[in-house]
Amino acid sequence: MVVTRKVLSLNTREQRGLSIAAFCRLSRKDDGTWVVPSQTTEGKRYEVDPTQGKCTCLDCTEGGFQCKHFFAVRFTIKRELGLDGTVLETKCFSFMETKKYRQDWRAYNLAQSVEKKRFLVLLHDLCRNIEEPEHTKRGTKPHKRKDCVFTMAYKVYGMFSSRRSGSDFADAHQAGFLTRPVPGMKVNQFFENRVFTPILKKLIVESAAPLSAVETSFAVDSTGFATDKFVRWYDHKYGITRKQALWVKAHISCGTKTNIITAVRILDTDAADSPQFKNLVRDTAKNFEIEEVSADKAYSSEENHRIVSQKGGTAFIAFKDNATGGIGGLFGKMFGYFKYRQEEFLEHYHKRSNIESTISAVKRKFGDSVKSKTETAMVNEVLCKFLCHNLCCLIQEQCELGIEPEFWKDEQVENGPMEVIPIGYTNRD
Repeated sequence: MVVTRKVLSLNTREQRGLSIAAFCRLSRKDDGTWVVPSQTTEGKRYEVDPTQGKCTCLDCTEGGFQCKHFFAVRFTIKRELGLDGTVLETKCFSFMETKKYRQDWRAYNLAQSVEKKRFLVLLHDLCRNIEEPEHTKRGTKPHKRKDCVFTMAYKVYGMFSSRRSGSDFADAHQAGFLTRPVPGMKVNQFFENRVFTPILKKLIVESAAPLSAVETSFAVDSTGFATDKFVRWYDHKYGITRKQALWVKAHISCGTKTNIITAVRILDTDAADSPQFKNLVRDTAKNFEIEEVSADKAYSSEENHRIVSQKGGTAFIAFKDNATGGIGGLFGKMFGYFKYRQEEFLEHYHKRSNIESTISAVKRKFGDSVKSKTETAMVNEVLCKFLCHNLCCLIQEQCELGIEPEFWKDEQVENGPMEVIPIGYTNRD
């Protein structure tokens, strides 16, 4: 962060000079002067005398200012020449450095041992403030929304079929997590209800909020979940019938320390990655203080750098092969930072690898495909996977850092405060 602020504090002429030094080729003459190409006129050259601070451009000869060409020469000298004027030859050596990251096995073993018990407690606490609509029609009252969301997430966590999940729902009702029994097959109707899509997205954001004191660095990426549905079409060019599997594409933002998912958006499979960046950053900024955000080159744009800066952070986004930084602004400044401080830039950028670990953890634990058949049910099932992942991350941090999740400021419920403890769960656990 210190280096970034130093680069961003350059005045206008220094910034333009840094851009010339990065993108143009400067040549040094035998008399010690430098030839700098013009940025606006092709084939035009300016001569700069760095010892006297003079240049042949109008900004220097008529205005008397130290021009951008002079700063370009100064940056080049600082990079390529020694104090005595001798040329420095830089050689790069490749070597492998092994880093060991120790696992806190005591906390890990404890978290895995009590995960299912604490998962039920946290899921119940997270769902208890879901708003319930007023029932005005005749007949049997529908299941409460908090019961619906609870059973949806519990089914995804258990990785059982709807029928086999029925016994889990019965145990949850007996322990006090459900207000009324829910048949196993009933949960399929819950997944197909569009009403639960925004509720699940909100719960994902709320489930990440307890780690706002820990996470300040984030990463953004997209991933896909396979389905068992295919699209068929007739290829008139080759005269054959082709088919392609459908999949659910999710755009997520996660913390780089705890791998908690802070925001998620699920759109169609052809939705581009870059336009979703700003929405993910804004949703993350609701509960977290953002210091830096890393992403791959698919998110490279001046707008994405600007939105992170507006939230008080710095964007470390990889640059495409044809990027020049000529558009200026934050994009140009970060491109100059990448060119001259590449090693420091990559130290921040490579935090993006944590989102690959997050995606891998979700798919390994809760499956890399969805079992639902309709589009709405597929989206809700993927959202439940992310919600279950967040609760598991909270349990891990409970055991490792001693953080006690508090989702709602008001601990009062309809009938007063209530503590629900599942069968076999003790305070010692």
